[in-house]
Order: sequence, then structure tokens, then C-alpha cells
Amino acid sequence: MGIKGLYQTIADNAPKAIKQNEIKNFFGRKVAIDASMSLYQFLIAVRQQDGQQLMNDSGETTSHLMGMFYRTLRIVDNGIKPVYVFDGHPPRMKSGELAKRYVRREEAVKQMEDAKEAGDAEKLDKFSRRTVRVTKEQNEEAKKLLKLMGVPYVDAPCEAEAQCAALAKAGKVFAAASEDMDTLCFSAPILLRHLTFSEQRKMPITEVELAKALEGLELSMPQFVDLCILLGCDYLEPIKGVGPATAIKLIKEHKDLNGIVEFIKAHPESRYKIPEEWPFEDARELFLNPEVQDPEGVDLKWEEPDVPGLVDYLVKQKGFSEERVLAGAARLKKNLKTAQQGRLDGFFKVIGTTSSTTSAGKRKAADAKADKSKKAKAGKKK
Repeated sequence: MGIKGLYQTIADNAPKAIKQNEIKNFFGRKVAIDASMSLYQFLIAVRQQDGQQLMNDSGETTSHLMGMFYRTLRIVDNGIKPVYVFDGHPPRMKSGELAKRYVRREEAVKQMEDAKEAGDAEKLDKFSRRTVRVTKEQNEEAKKLLKLMGVPYVDAPCEAEAQCAALAKAGKVFAAASEDMDTLCFSAPILLRHLTFSEQRKMPITEVELAKALEGLELSMPQFVDLCILLGCDYLEPIKGVGPATAIKLIKEHKDLNGIVEFIKAHPESRYKIPEEWPFEDARELFLNPEVQDPEGVDLKWEEPDVPGLVDYLVKQKGFSEERVLAGAARLKKNLKTAQQGRLDGFFKVIGTTSSTTSAGKRKAADAKADKSKKAKAGKKK
């Protein structure tokens, strides 16, 4: 779910924190990608013309592998070096949100069966997409594929978004890529949205910079986390009656959630209603001190693809086209080498500045020399 209304709140109050970019502008960047979110997208979006998920001759779903293979190729084609991060165990506080998702999925299954019985193809497709979930087996298949492609992945002990943020914060990667805005709550300095499907949907990549968001909102990082909890996160229900504008106002008036809760409890006549069980301090701790692997101990290596392994796995086992897999492996091999060269824009900027400065200095010295010469001639004439 992420943080309800956070993107629009930042857009309204800190517009300089958000910019739209083409994928090519991230050439040479290392990016940590939320794998679980990506696989979920692939299972929903990568389908046959009749709306059904892709399958091999054995009836095994392959939409997630098709999406992972070809989207990763497009990312690497643009000089980006991806590292995928997989979810670990969910935090205990997320159990309520997971239970709701389960109920919604079960309802969708029933509606899907009704649509099938009624012969309503449109509703059948709509509700079948709502039943999608990423299985443990599909995660393992994706990891096997990435290893064969030579693309690194990280198993997060808990939330993938938190691990992506930790890698970005430590400078191991340039940014964290996810659709969930709560990635910013884990202190990701830069969040990229739409990276894994920007080309297919012809959408620009949205880049959100945390430091500029905090500056525009005039909040510290702990206050920003408190704001996100107020807006509504996966861990807690929001306080009824508090929208984005009110949430910002309350944070600035009362400094933090502790002050806000005290204020609301002291004014029972207030229209704001705190849920009976609302352990906001625990939620705050999960955002500010998440369970992650120490980034310094994470070794990210991009290696040459195992072409025979890819053919055996994707072609022989999963029914992919051998011609396309071989062509993809060749692209991967070529473009990962290109990405190794890194970004040169900073280099040219430095050279240009130095050259400009040097030229300006030479012109200044020449002008001074000319002025001196003129004054000398004028003195002789006198």
C-alpha cells in the first residue's frame, strides 16, 4: 500500500523534490530494485492476448520470468546496473495489512468465479488480476534467472524497500527503485518510480529526492516519518479526520506524534479519533531503525551471463524462444561492459569548468597587460 497521499503531499509542498526523467539519463547508475514489487507487476502485466498469464507446456506460470528477463535487458541496455532486493519476513506490525490483503484476494477469487460462470470475460480478467500474489517458488525462480544473467540480488532480512534504502544511503547504489513511497521513510536519499515499466507504458521515470522533500515540507527526518504514519502506512490505521494538510499542520504545531497524541487525548471533544490500539512509537522505530543487512557487508558484482545456463533454463525448461534468449544474452554481455565505464557527465563538467576558468584567467591577464601598455605609452607622450 505504501503511504497514502504522500506523493501528492510532496508535489504540493516540495515540488523541487520531484522531477521526471528519461531512462537514458541514468546511464552508469547502480540502482537497487524492489524485486517483490517488480515480480507482482510482471504477473499482472505480462499476459497473453486472452488475458491469461504466460505458461509453458507443463502449465507452469512464466510471466514473472519473461518480465524479469526482458525488463532487466531494457534497463541494462540503457547503461543502468540493477541489483534486485527480495523481501524477507514481514514485520509483526504488518500482520493487520496482510490480513486485509488476504480477505480482498479471497473476495476477488469469489467474484472471479462468478464472472467465469456468467461468461463475463472483462470482469474475469479484472478480478483474476486481483488474486495475484508472488509465491516463494516464483521468487526462487527469479533469483535463479538473475544469477544466470550475472545480475546481483540481495535477500533482505525483512522489508525489501528498507534494504534498498540502506544500500542507497550507504552509497552502494545511486537510488532505490520501487512504487512504494514508504521507501522514503526508510531514508532512501533518492527514490525512482516506474523504472521497471516506464518504456512499456511510455511513462517517464519519477525521481524523488528526500533532502529536497524535507526542505520543502520544513520537517526533520523523524517528523517526516511521523507525518507518514499520520497519513496512513502498512503498519497502522490513520487517525480519522486527519488529511495531508491537517497532518502537516499538526506536526508543525505539536512537533511530533507524541505531542499530537497528547493534544488529542486532552481534547476528547476533538474530531480526531485515535484508534484504540495505536503503537505509533513501534511503527516509527520500524521506519527509523529497520532490520536490514549491513550494506558494508553486501558485495555487489555484475558478471558475464551464463549463456548455456540461460538456454537450458529458459528455453529447455520454461519454453522461451532460443533465438531471443541468445540475442538477449548477447545484449546483456555487451551492455553490462558498457555500464562498467560509468558516468562521464561529471568528468566533462569538471573539464569544462576548468577550461572556462583558465580561459577567463588568460583573458583577464591579457586585458591587464594591454591596459598597462596603454598607460605606459600615454606616459611617454606626456
